[in-house]
Formats: sequence, C-alpha cells, structure tokens
Amino acid sequence: MWSAVQKHGAIAAALVESKMHVTDLERLYEYHYWANRKLLHVVSQLTPEQFTQSVAGSYGSIRNTLVHVLSAEWGWLERCGGEKRGDRLNPDDYPTIESLEQAWTRVEQCLREFLSRLEDADLAREVEFSLSGGPRHTLAVGELMQHAMIHAVHHRGQVSLLLRELGLTPGNFDMLMYDEERRSVPA
Repeated sequence: MWSAVQKHGAIAAALVESKMHVTDLERLYEYHYWANRKLLHVVSQLTPEQFTQSVAGSYGSIRNTLVHVLSAEWGWLERCGGEKRGDRLNPDDYPTIESLEQAWTRVEQCLREFLSRLEDADLAREVEFSLSGGPRHTLAVGELMQHAMIHAVHHRGQVSLLLRELGLTPGNFDMLMYDEERRSVPA
C-alpha cells in the first residue's frame, strides 16, 4: 500500500510526463465561457451604479474586476500569437455591462479561432514576456493559455463575493457543474 507521500509523488510525476493537447485547452475555455455567461447573467441584474460602484477587492468595482480579466485574457492571447489587444483595457471604456459583454464576445471569437488553428506541438512553443515592464520570463503557449483561464477563475470568485455583498447570489461555477450540465444536454 502506498503512503500519501508516495501516491502524491506518483501523481505529480504522471502530470509532468503527460502532454497538454489542444483539446484540453478547448475544454478549459468551453468551461471558462460557460462560467462567464452564468456570471454575466447575474451581473446584468445590477443597476448601472452598482456595476461601477466601489465595493471592495483588488480592482474596486465589479466592472473594474471584469475589465481586468478581459484585458488579461486578451493580453495573453496576443502574446501567444492571437488577435492584437494593444494597451491594457481601460474600465472607463466599458460604462455598461452590455459594452463589456460585446467586447468579451469578440475576444471569445478570437480565442476560439486561435485555438482552432493550433496543433498540439504548437503548445510547446516558448513565448517570452514581461509583466508590467519587470524581468523577462519564458513559458510555453499551452502554459500561458492555461494560466489565462485559471486567472479568470480566480477573479470570477472575487466577483462572486462582490455580488453577494450587493445582495445577489451568483450560483455555483465549479467545473463539475459544467461537466454535469454538459452531459445532461442531448446531443
């Protein structure tokens, strides 16, 4: 019988040896956009004042947090070879939830197109980048795209808490809910 340490070590070794596939990223982003749609549906119930009001969190408001997530997603897509974003997105350019949803729809289309052009081998291509002008880093396309999606999960959790502070219940965005819902829909 394996000890917990041996079992953890074996699992970690298996993960290191496994390769990421484009289909893995496609599944993660399907989940990501499913969760975004559910969250944005709840956000759309806010008044315009609630959408932009300073509540708490790293970015102050629900709008600012969501614009940060969108800007980061688009920035990582650009770094990996997708649609150009340019400068970081400015929350003031998204005064309404509708304006943010329109931008996210565009980025989603660009990201889906980008993923559709990738081959598994492309995921190992290294990308050099820096964060806010800091030191240079190098990671593979697959790692960066996975990071972008996980970064969004982190901030969706923050927005969920902010929504609760404003009296709305955002629901459960766990991936197992996505998988269960997906399996229950007839093909």
